[in-house]
Amino acid sequence: MRTSTLGLVAGLLLALAATTGGLTGFLLALVLGGLGYALGLWRDGEIDPTDPASFRPRGRTRA
Repeated sequence: MRTSTLGLVAGLLLALAATTGGLTGFLLALVLGGLGYALGLWRDGEIDPTDPASFRPRGRTRA
């Protein structure tokens, strides 16, 4: 399992533990899951928060 996937699972489990449901709980689960996924990508070395070019899609080139 990649670190980014593990981060996503950890973020979702933390959100589940912190909430009891409802719209607020759903939105919190999305935010914490996305944060966990982003931290995992950073730890895998796939994104660099200091380099804006790392957030662009890799398959496209700018004209």
